[in-house]
Amino acid sequence: MNLVNFLNNILLIHIDFIGEIPKELGSLSELEILSLANNSLIGTIPLLIFNLSSLISMDFSNNSLSGSLPDNMCQHLPNLEEFYMSYNQLTGPIPHNLGQCRMLDSVMLSNNQFGERIPRETGNLTLIKNLYLSENNLIVGRVPAAIFNISTIKILSLCGNQLSGILPSTAELPNLEQLPLFGNNFSGSFPSFITNASKLSLLDISNNSFSGFIPSTIGNLKNLEILDLKSNYFTSSTPDMNFLSSLANCEILRVLRLGKNPLNSIIPSSIGNLSISLEYLNINDCNISGNIPKEIGKLNNVIELQLQDNELTGSIPNTIDGLQNLQRLYLQNNKLEGFSPNNLGQLSELAELHLGGNKFPGTIPTCLGNLTTLRKLYLGSNKLTSVIPSTLWNLEDILYFDLSSNYLNGSLPSNIGNLKVAINIDLSRNLFSGNIPVVIGSLQNLQNLSLGYNRLVGSIPGMFDHLISLEFLDLSSNKLSGVIPKSLENILYLKYLNLSFNQLRGEIPARGCFANLSGDSFMGNLALCGFDPQLKVPPCQSSTHRKSKVLLLIVLSLNIAVTLVVLVFLFVWLKCRKKDKKLPSNIDMSPQETWRRISYHELVRATDGFNEHNLLGKGGFGSVYKGRLDDGMEVAVKVFHLQFEEAFTSFEVECEVMSRICHRNLVKIITCCSSYDFKALVLEYMPNGSLEKCLYSDDNVLDISQRLTIMIDVALALEYLHFGYSTPIVHCDLKPSNVLLDENLVARLSDFGITKLLGEEESMIQTQTLATIGYMAPEYGREGKVSKKGDVYSYGIMLMETFTRKKPTDEIFIEEMSLRRWVGESLCSTVMQVLDTNLLGRDDEHFSSKEELVSSIFSLAMECTRESPAERMGIKEVAIGLINIRVEFAKFKVNDAQGYQIQVSFLHFLLINCTFDFSSNSITYL
Repeated sequence: MNLVNFLNNILLIHIDFIGEIPKELGSLSELEILSLANNSLIGTIPLLIFNLSSLISMDFSNNSLSGSLPDNMCQHLPNLEEFYMSYNQLTGPIPHNLGQCRMLDSVMLSNNQFGERIPRETGNLTLIKNLYLSENNLIVGRVPAAIFNISTIKILSLCGNQLSGILPSTAELPNLEQLPLFGNNFSGSFPSFITNASKLSLLDISNNSFSGFIPSTIGNLKNLEILDLKSNYFTSSTPDMNFLSSLANCEILRVLRLGKNPLNSIIPSSIGNLSISLEYLNINDCNISGNIPKEIGKLNNVIELQLQDNELTGSIPNTIDGLQNLQRLYLQNNKLEGFSPNNLGQLSELAELHLGGNKFPGTIPTCLGNLTTLRKLYLGSNKLTSVIPSTLWNLEDILYFDLSSNYLNGSLPSNIGNLKVAINIDLSRNLFSGNIPVVIGSLQNLQNLSLGYNRLVGSIPGMFDHLISLEFLDLSSNKLSGVIPKSLENILYLKYLNLSFNQLRGEIPARGCFANLSGDSFMGNLALCGFDPQLKVPPCQSSTHRKSKVLLLIVLSLNIAVTLVVLVFLFVWLKCRKKDKKLPSNIDMSPQETWRRISYHELVRATDGFNEHNLLGKGGFGSVYKGRLDDGMEVAVKVFHLQFEEAFTSFEVECEVMSRICHRNLVKIITCCSSYDFKALVLEYMPNGSLEKCLYSDDNVLDISQRLTIMIDVALALEYLHFGYSTPIVHCDLKPSNVLLDENLVARLSDFGITKLLGEEESMIQTQTLATIGYMAPEYGREGKVSKKGDVYSYGIMLMETFTRKKPTDEIFIEEMSLRRWVGESLCSTVMQVLDTNLLGRDDEHFSSKEELVSSIFSLAMECTRESPAERMGIKEVAIGLINIRVEFAKFKVNDAQGYQIQVSFLHFLLINCTFDFSSNSITYL
């Protein structure tokens, strides 16, 4: 580069220079304009450049410069008017003497890595119009108050830092046009000076901690084009958001974002008076209730409408067809119940339609198939029924197609092959039947395919290997049969595969994506085999081994047959003995008739006057004492605290429920004792206390096998309550303290004080009784909705606690972190970070396999605790899944020579835990 001293201007922009800035530039004493912007320069800025006293403009923006700016930068730059350093990698503090460059008109230091505070001397720049300090790493601190009194300033950009404090209310910024402050920690009420800045066109204070009312005076900003207040703590001073009416004065308003503020209001009809220029309207996650007003149809230039994550009810208004420019409609996660099918079909520009997580019933509107511009369609988690309309297969440009968690039925047609460009297809958790269409294999852009939890039959199409872009495939919980196509090994990008709980058989392929899969992908298929121990399936055997296996099965079958004959003989013998006793045929042998008579005084003697030494535990409405009756029988006496009115109801509910039910895994009631001022239940005594006591005891640590068996016991008890009795029973308060353990560590579910009985055809009822915080299902805590799936949620939380030894209310779970999220995140890395340290060490001989099993347990727990009740597993599926895991775990305790003993032990388990109905050839868990 030939440099001469008399140069005044150097403009070398977009030349793609590389390397460092030449030091020789510092010798050009007459230089006034130096611009090297938009190149690939690296290194530090030579100090000599900051001695060019004639310099008016310095622009090094959009490079990769590093280092810091000299603190005395302005000492030799008295004429500097423009200083542009944005989009570099500069560090250190902003120069403290920046305020000495009194002629500065524009300062742009955005998108660097500056630290420390904004120097208070910056407030001395009395001629500055544009000040950009955004997207740096400024430490927590206040903005110098003097900056808000620079009357010449037009653009003040401080967004994307760590600034905090309250903005001054007396600022004077009459020429302010743009104020982007988003992404900081500012707090306090809405800054009142803003409504006096009459020239303001852009106000973005989103993602801060502002609070208080949104003032109606905001309508004074008649030049406002962009107003973004989202993600703060703003509220409305009236239930109908009166500030919206004032915004009608902002006639050129294009963007209005209010989302993620606790507005707690309804959408007023005055929303139709907003500017005809409005293009983006965002009021999501604001606790908005009521209907969507029909006046919203007047906003006919809106491109994006976001009303998701609220409490909206009613129907989508018919006037929705007035939004003729609408491209993105977000209404998911509300309580909407009605479509306007013909009107939705007239939104000819619509590219995204998000209606999931509502209560839309009936059939999918056929007119949606006319929206040829549609790229994303989300209708999941509603109450849709019938078949998929054939018109939907006309959406040949659709990218995301989600109809999951509904009640859709019928078979999947070959027309699904029309979705050639689809990236994500989710039809899971419906009632689809028939075969998987072979044409799905032609969807070569498909990355995610979910068909799980349906009733699909037949084999997995071999053409699936044509899905060259596939990363996620879920075919679980169907009735698929046949072998796993070996051609699936050729899907190079497949990372997740779930074929669990089907009827697949044969050898699991070993190459390609299968080399990285765990046993979770195949559990619940009883006829699969493989050569990798991590798959948790029996090893595939040669023909010789098959003959040995057949011989073993014959021997086992003979043993079972002999056992069953003995059982039948014992059954007949007992029947004969009962006949010999000649009991009258009219005696009612209900459980109440078999209760013992125990007086209050006997209970007093049994518990030593309800002595504190015999206290086993206290609950909300009662205390439990250990006692020994006059005949020596040990019992647990639950005495109700009658000073609480709810205790009377709790006593009555427990008596009613426990007198009806009988199951090996439910605590047994011996009798009750009731008078005007005393009420108690006498229960069988559980010597090992509660699961909670055992979990958090340092003396007797339960191992994985014991914990797994206990949770299977609880699942079987819950299955009996939900399905084994004539009236479905919802426990409502599942937690470790309500699971008791007998002398053999057999679990017994107890405490039925807030239990609910579902009536005929009821799947959910309302209650005002609250269960235990941390274990309650979301719909129970928010709306008092009680259902069998609520019990499943509580069971999932208890399953996590059992294997993490962490309560859901543990002090580590603060802000957005919860037990469920903690466990869920561990499944993406390693469960060892959440697993109870007493259970498994890395020096264990079968560490990897056991870690996979524990991962399967936590995966089941995650399925139990999904947000939507419809998406949660049924307790029968949970029980089967845990039993399969228990069988896999048992293999680590025996060698191959003991395989026969495993089968006999499993037979013993069935004989103890099940009843046999010979007339219907069925087995029922006790």
